Amino acid sequence: MYNNFSNVIKSLYKTYNFNFLSKKISRGDQMKDKFLKDQQRKLAIGSIDRRQFISSAVAAGVVLPTAMTMATQALAAPSRGGHMKVALGHGSTTDTLDPATFENGWSNAVGYMIRNHLTEVGPDGQLRGELAESYETSDGQTWIFHLRKGVEFHNGKSLTPEDVIASMQHHMGEDSQSAAKGLLTAVESISKEGSNSVKMVLNSANADFPFIVSDYHLAICPETGGKINPSDGIGTGYMTLDRFDAGVVATGTRYANWWKPEGYFDSGEILSIIDPTARNTAVMNGDVHVIDRVPANTVALMSKNPNLQIQQVTGTLHYTFPMRLNVEPFDNYNLRMALKLAIKRQELVDKILLGYGGLGNDHPISTANRFHASELPQREFDPEGAAEHYKKSGHSGTIQLSASDAAFAGAVDAAQLIANSAKECGIDIEVVREPKDGYWSNVWNLKGWSACYWGGRPTEDWMFSAAYTNDTEWNDTAWKGTESSKRFNELVIAARAELDDAKRREMYVECQTLINDDGGTICPMFANYINAMDKSVSFPDQTAANWNLDGGKMMERWWFS
Repeated sequence: MYNNFSNVIKSLYKTYNFNFLSKKISRGDQMKDKFLKDQQRKLAIGSIDRRQFISSAVAAGVVLPTAMTMATQALAAPSRGGHMKVALGHGSTTDTLDPATFENGWSNAVGYMIRNHLTEVGPDGQLRGELAESYETSDGQTWIFHLRKGVEFHNGKSLTPEDVIASMQHHMGEDSQSAAKGLLTAVESISKEGSNSVKMVLNSANADFPFIVSDYHLAICPETGGKINPSDGIGTGYMTLDRFDAGVVATGTRYANWWKPEGYFDSGEILSIIDPTARNTAVMNGDVHVIDRVPANTVALMSKNPNLQIQQVTGTLHYTFPMRLNVEPFDNYNLRMALKLAIKRQELVDKILLGYGGLGNDHPISTANRFHASELPQREFDPEGAAEHYKKSGHSGTIQLSASDAAFAGAVDAAQLIANSAKECGIDIEVVREPKDGYWSNVWNLKGWSACYWGGRPTEDWMFSAAYTNDTEWNDTAWKGTESSKRFNELVIAARAELDDAKRREMYVECQTLINDDGGTICPMFANYINAMDKSVSFPDQTAANWNLDGGKMMERWWFS
């Protein structure tokens, strides 16, 4: 599968996993629209010419005059040039260039600017090859990734299978401290296959594995002597790294031998501005072109600025308050349940998100995910139930909840609302306001109860493997020692290899149920991505939602109009 076809039309439909024999005809118009938009994008950037576009559009069922008009519209944009400045509400002075350590949106964006991965999530939400031109499997257990030819690192070195092998091994092994270690524990071996391919053999079948290797940690770096040097900032990405001040600013310049047809800016700058007021001011004054994490309570004001546009994207972003089971008193099931029942979730959505989001149900799988457990009853505020479980826990005294707006805009206010509703249940919560700088290294994943955010993942297995299985470094609830957690880990492994969708759904619903009941995650709300940008900034009609700002790839996919 994923082989290239000689026929252009068939090839592009295959890219979108479109198959008339296997898909419902009702999806035809939707997939046709995606196909045509992709063709327009390729025409605009010079990947195909006007004649090729018109031919493919007519073959897809568009009448000739309409196809010609569509070609004219596509050729009107985008334009090349300019210096793009982006300010993000993430970043820490502890950030590094090693993708194994990436832990926030700022470092992720820097990584996407300078490096690439074997696969990527496209603007349409579908997986596609990146450094891997194609990939295949016969059993879901052995995967072959065929690398693109002509791809060059910023130091002039050509991409080889050895680079991929060394980059993956950087995250593997017992001694690895990589946040992506858990994603690759299933890889039993990785080796060169032929002259330009890499073979990865898993300990069991995993139909979602090509999604896994698109993870932002698993960037491909140049190999020397069987090892990579991730601190040198060298990659195959759109821009070469000019400056890197951890948690402050990173700048880059378009690489002359950049291998993709996309890429429009001459240079770029990614700043860390944690304070939301300062970030808003920066884009309103024209100091930057784009900001993320616009506080919901400022959207109305920002919308009135004639020079700005607001972008909202619904994805898998969710806000959590993880309780670590290895820290007292959160090792107590009844205490955890008491806190889960003591939260007014709708109040948080209304007052913190101002309606720009939806309810969470104490697990990380959103309604956008394929196997979302819609049948799981929504947890609601239950003061009597909370009080009963709190009494059973035997706990007394104050419970500390650490929060900082470094976690998400309004995190401290959200923590205070939780404390207020818990008080109605007879539970005393002390909100500890933590410093923004160093929050991710000094508070999150260390203190017993804290505020956090997760961008989510395109697949259930990926999300669970990133933050909930017992072998991942980012299991921020330390949910490992209970019978439910053991059952959960068994289910995750079994679901990976299950090819029957009905059975797979049953497993993932049970996984969500186990986290909801026994896990240490309090997930009260899913939030929309809200961005503000200068009206000179243009982007495709459809942008990726796996991460904010077009999957973190705004530097290579967007342009100035």
